[in-house]
Amino acid sequence: MALYKVEICGVNTSKLPLLNNSEKEELFKRILKGDKEARELYIKGNLRLVLSIIQRFSNSNENVDDLFQIGCIGLMKAIDNFDITQNVKFSTYAVPMIIGEIRRYLRDNNSIRVSRSLRDTAYKAIYAKEALLKKNDKEPTVCEIAEEIGMSKEDIVFALDAIQSPVSLYEPVYSEGGDTLYIMDQVSDKKNKEENWVEEISLKEALSKLSERERNIIELRFYEGKTQMEVAKEICISQAQVSRLEKSALKSMKNYLVQ
Repeated sequence: MALYKVEICGVNTSKLPLLNNSEKEELFKRILKGDKEARELYIKGNLRLVLSIIQRFSNSNENVDDLFQIGCIGLMKAIDNFDITQNVKFSTYAVPMIIGEIRRYLRDNNSIRVSRSLRDTAYKAIYAKEALLKKNDKEPTVCEIAEEIGMSKEDIVFALDAIQSPVSLYEPVYSEGGDTLYIMDQVSDKKNKEENWVEEISLKEALSKLSERERNIIELRFYEGKTQMEVAKEICISQAQVSRLEKSALKSMKNYLVQ
């Protein structure tokens, strides 16, 4: 997937706009009043977020234009469902929505198809496992799960194995009384936690707010691991200037991230 493309779906990614916090707040107030123009501006102002997320799927071999379009659908869903009273940054809310939309697309276009009955069996097994865990305060065995839902343990193991790749983490497993249980609620991933994704995207946004020189210094210092002396030599300024600019840049990033 060629993520170095400048134009994706007719959009020049090198000229995507950036919205500051006050602009975002003002646009969202207009969106809530039904202003379609404000909605379009808000979408355009968050396309960099979609672009950042689809880079995570570079190994999927999917067309970058297709992933960008799907990511935009997730972005629009996030805008339409975002609740400004929850005191949460829009990017924090939108990232899992966009990721979920892309994962559903990749699942539905996967060459490996899983039957509805197999998925139903897997969902029942996952929910039964959760219920037994809460009831007995210990991890249930396959035999216990099989007895709980009245199926053979072989059928359960086969069904769970079948859904491992094709099913999205955001696929609903069970819903009753408004409380929905998702696959992601049953899976533990200590390495690729969603908050890590959000944090990295937030850092990229914070970096984009810096001047070109400050951004260059931060990248050289903390992404390439160079000393202040090495940075000073590379960009032809004194070590004292590097130190001063670095402190200023880190302070600006911190102020942005805690907003």
